Amino acid sequence: MVQYLRSNTYQPSIREIGRRFGIKSTKTVSEHLQVLADKGFLERDPSRSRGVRILGIDLNTQTVSVPCFDRVPETVSEFRIEDAEAHLSVDRRMGGLEGSFIVVAAVNDLALLGAEEGDHILISPTSMEELETGAIIAADLGEGISYYRFTEAGAGARLESLQPGKDESLIEPTTLDLLGRVIGLYRRMDNGSKVNLTQH
Repeated sequence: MVQYLRSNTYQPSIREIGRRFGIKSTKTVSEHLQVLADKGFLERDPSRSRGVRILGIDLNTQTVSVPCFDRVPETVSEFRIEDAEAHLSVDRRMGGLEGSFIVVAAVNDLALLGAEEGDHILISPTSMEELETGAIIAADLGEGISYYRFTEAGAGARLESLQPGKDESLIEPTTLDLLGRVIGLYRRMDNGSKVNLTQH
């Protein structure tokens, strides 16, 4: 369907999908499409002959579709990309690696870096071995996921909380449940947000 859409700029019909896969019965094709719709990969409009729309795929070569979540998950084990509330199109140069996602900032998320409630935080998957001193990460130290500035400290790591009132932590790398690295922050400037121009 993606190949057809890129070639023709419109969706294939049920008969065309059937021909592509050697399926003679339009009923069988329709049943397969309904299964994909039930799983959230497609939207269907039975009243139209080409009423199938692919979800979660941005066919614009200059942008990438990034899953967006209303809040950071409670724990890393709870996080699933397929639970995203929406997808946002981001320039490929800014979209990060495959598996990147966006989280809408809560009141105190990254507050010490000037982030405000409603800002969009872009997080990219990473490993402990890839982290460099100064990296901003989303991780769970056993009390739920929060944001930290990572600093190497001998065989361990120092994590500076980026939420007001939280202490710095010195940890063994193996005790860190890492969600990802923060690589971008997006803010709309037309919704009354105050811009802090104070140098830090």
